[in-house]
Amino acid sequence: MFGRARDLRRMSINTRPTQTEDVHFRVIAPRPTPVPTLHRPALDIVVPVHNQEQELARAVRKLSSLLRHAFPFSARITIVDCASTDSTREVATALSAELAGVRLIHLNQEAHGRALAAAWMTSDARVVASAGLDIDVSNVPQLIAPVISGHSEISIGGRFKALRADVARRLIPTVLSRSRLFEIELLLRARRAGMRIHAA
Repeated sequence: MFGRARDLRRMSINTRPTQTEDVHFRVIAPRPTPVPTLHRPALDIVVPVHNQEQELARAVRKLSSLLRHAFPFSARITIVDCASTDSTREVATALSAELAGVRLIHLNQEAHGRALAAAWMTSDARVVASAGLDIDVSNVPQLIAPVISGHSEISIGGRFKALRADVARRLIPTVLSRSRLFEIELLLRARRAGMRIHAA
């Protein structure tokens, strides 16, 4: 996993609006500039949030600590602010400045599926995942292991999902829903395609 100094050397500011399908969003926090594949994060955990200013900082710091100290691969946390009207965006911006390996995407709509699609399609990690703020972080390593090891294309455990990034990029354009049904439809399409799915 990268040290903090090494992360900061590779960080750049990207404030240009970006469009994926009909999803308009803005990356408003530091994120790694393109580097050789060898140095890209193994894992990118996407955390969609909407008006969660109270619990956001504690949950992200806890997850970040686990990824730094108990996860044997490089990792990133992507916070996707889904059009919050409270101070969630400001809290997330502060976290991205404070913690190495945290980026922020601001979405102009409150839509869980759109948040995952935007983050997963723009991630340079080898494995992408989704998690809520209430995730039991102690379970993350064992949930990621089947995908990291190549045993499965997808791993699911409650509200946590992880999948190979190339699989995500292949499936997302075929998924019609951009609501909370997004992940259910994605899993159904993965099963129909004969992909290996590990259920924890």
